Amino acid sequence: MKTDSKKRPYVYLASESPRRKELLSMVGIDYETVSHGAEGLVPDDCSAEKAAEYLALEKARTADTLPFDLPILASDTVVVLDGKIFGKPRDRADAARMLKALSGRTHKVYTGVAINKPGHISSFTSETEVEFYELSDEEIEDYLDTGEYADKAGAYGIQGVGAVLVKQIRGDYYTVMGLPIAEVYRRLK
Repeated sequence: MKTDSKKRPYVYLASESPRRKELLSMVGIDYETVSHGAEGLVPDDCSAEKAAEYLALEKARTADTLPFDLPILASDTVVVLDGKIFGKPRDRADAARMLKALSGRTHKVYTGVAINKPGHISSFTSETEVEFYELSDEEIEDYLDTGEYADKAGAYGIQGVGAVLVKQIRGDYYTVMGLPIAEVYRRLK
C-alpha cells in the first residue's frame, strides 16, 4: 500500500525507537527524527490507562520548537499489571522482577500516540492484552542473557526473542511493538 513520493505523509518523529522507525518505513511514511524535551514523568493523578498517552503528548508538545511545517508524531508505551505501570527496566534485576510478575499472567499494553499539527494536537491510546506463558527462573535468565529487555516497557520485546514468552494477544500486535501503525497511518492521511 505504498503511495508515490508526492503523496507520502511526511512527519517529524519525536522518537529514536528503531521499532517505530521500522513501522513507519514499512507503510511508506517518510519521517525525520527529532529530539524532544519530555522528562518521562507521569503525574500521580494520571491513571495507568492514560499514562502512555500523557507521555506521548508531552513529547509532541516539547518537540514543537521546530519550524513546525510538518506534523510531529510522538508515541509512548507502558505495560500495566494489576494497575501498576511497568516502564523500561532500570537494570537486569528490575527486568527479572517484571518478568516474574508477568509470568503466567495477562497484562495490558497501552501505547499512546500524539500528533501535533500546526494549530491542532490530537491523541489516542491503543490497548492490547498480552498473556504470558508460565516462565521458569531458567527461562527468565536465558531471556535476560539476550539483553533484549533493555529499553523495553515491561522488559520484553514481542518482535524479537521475547515472542517465545507470549502465549497469546488480544488486540493490535503493533501496539505491543510501540506504534499502532494502521491507526497512525489513517490519522496522518
